[in-house]
Amino acid sequence: MPELRFISRYVKRYGLQYAIGIAALLIVDVLNVNIPKITGQITDGLKTHAIAMNDIWFLIGKILLFGFLIAVGRFCWRYFILLPARCIERELRDDMFAKLETLSMRYFNEHKTGDLMAHFTNDLGTMRMFLGFTIITAFDATVMLVLVLVQMILYVSPKLTFVAVLPLLLIMFGDYYYGKIMHRRFLEKQKAFSDLTDQVQEAVSGIRVIKAFVQERKELAAFARTNLYNQEKNLGVARLQALFLPLLELVIGASSLLTLLYGGYLAIKGEISLGQFVAFNQYITMLIWPMFAAGDCITYISQGLASLKRILIIFNEKPDIVDGPDTDRSIKSLDGRIDLDGLTFSYPDQEQAPVLNNISLHVEKGETLAIIGRTGSGKSTLANLLLRLYDTQPDMIRIDGNLLCEIPLSVLRENIAYVPQDNFLFSDTLENNIAFGMEQKERRAIEQAARDACIHDNIMEFPDNYNTLVGERGMTISGGQKQRTSIARALLKDSPILILDDALSAVDTDTEEQILGNLRRNRAGKTTLIIAHRISTIQNADHILVLDEGRAAEYGTHEELIALDGIYKSIYDKQQLEKQLHEEGGEA
Repeated sequence: MPELRFISRYVKRYGLQYAIGIAALLIVDVLNVNIPKITGQITDGLKTHAIAMNDIWFLIGKILLFGFLIAVGRFCWRYFILLPARCIERELRDDMFAKLETLSMRYFNEHKTGDLMAHFTNDLGTMRMFLGFTIITAFDATVMLVLVLVQMILYVSPKLTFVAVLPLLLIMFGDYYYGKIMHRRFLEKQKAFSDLTDQVQEAVSGIRVIKAFVQERKELAAFARTNLYNQEKNLGVARLQALFLPLLELVIGASSLLTLLYGGYLAIKGEISLGQFVAFNQYITMLIWPMFAAGDCITYISQGLASLKRILIIFNEKPDIVDGPDTDRSIKSLDGRIDLDGLTFSYPDQEQAPVLNNISLHVEKGETLAIIGRTGSGKSTLANLLLRLYDTQPDMIRIDGNLLCEIPLSVLRENIAYVPQDNFLFSDTLENNIAFGMEQKERRAIEQAARDACIHDNIMEFPDNYNTLVGERGMTISGGQKQRTSIARALLKDSPILILDDALSAVDTDTEEQILGNLRRNRAGKTTLIIAHRISTIQNADHILVLDEGRAAEYGTHEELIALDGIYKSIYDKQQLEKQLHEEGGEA
């Protein structure tokens, strides 16, 4: 099975620990199966008066010694098997997180956060049980079963052993069907938990919208339905276990009853001694654990394989964007010259509707390119393509004369500072958020970047200044403060290429003017791309690209586009009118 081949790579790293643990387990089982034999010897000796008191004390001491060694052995097998299981769980979690970070944007567009979180919680917890208690249970039950049956046949009676074990054969057939049903139901249970986790995550992230639209009751009802479905799937697993275990006890009880009846008959006839009869009953009791363990083992294996299958789907996922055979490893940095040649792009699930269509332009190092257009015209897509979050035809985008696919991904993204449209902040301090892209933090450089982004004064007004913690996704500060914090993060990176994707939409015009002035001063000799909706943000750019339904409708400077009297002029006139009405309203 591919799942077992995959997990064996992790298990092999702890092969010695597992070997020591299994060896301790075998020793414990061997000692265990000898105790009934000693008990039988004492019983027969007392009955026939053929045993001396010293011999009785010797045998009792032997039992006590075995008990001590069993206790030590149990500690050893727990330590040497359960510890590697937890270590493998940690390694799997590390590797799975590392794998997720290599995957392309398409994967995250297609998979919900709650489902991914379920992999990191329930599935990995199940894997720990699979690699710990399942191994213990499987080896212990198998070895104990074999050793007990050997002792029952050789020390007591083959005929009695056959009669006692006959009902237990039913368990083998039951175990097979139980495992198949359990595997299917556990997959459904894990899927239901993923849906539940995803709904909670979305509700918490969107709590402001829920409250603003007074949708608490609706969300509560939706959560109740999902929670009820999750409960039903969990009960499906619980019902199966509840049915199987009593049936297991019934079969074991039947075996014990046959042992008492037929064993008693053989003891009365003299075919076995009283001590052998006592020892045989102890062996039957010992068989109860392997039988119960078989059920637990099948449960753990079914659940473990189901979780392993879900985890393996992530590890088998291939990233769309990788360094290919054409990657030029000699490229260590970028200057910032950008060329687009007939750039056309469609998202993978929308190939019939190009988002960008036949766009060509040239931006020299140190120039500023502004992009404006209606919502959905492809502005952010262009930024994503320059970052190579998605791939297009290899000859459509060049930086410094190199095809985009020739530039190592790490070099490309290290040389581009990016302020996305959704200004994501981590649940951390403002200082750490600004310094996120830097290997080493320098407080003076952080503060200077904050000043250039016009956020320093706001930060100093907070009680903890730069040590102020922002909530999840920066919910505890305003939209304008989030934008300026993201700009400060990008300015601190000081890359040859800076992309601002509608990064000034939430700041007032005075603050916008200050930030743009700081950008012109600090970005001299470096390439800047500004995506915006306001003409005031981009009018001083060296080049302005007007996008309309993915096409380059107009291209030129502010003055040239005004003279064209086209889309750009229409947007400009509308915004000027809005500004005039706003000023008149303010004066009134």
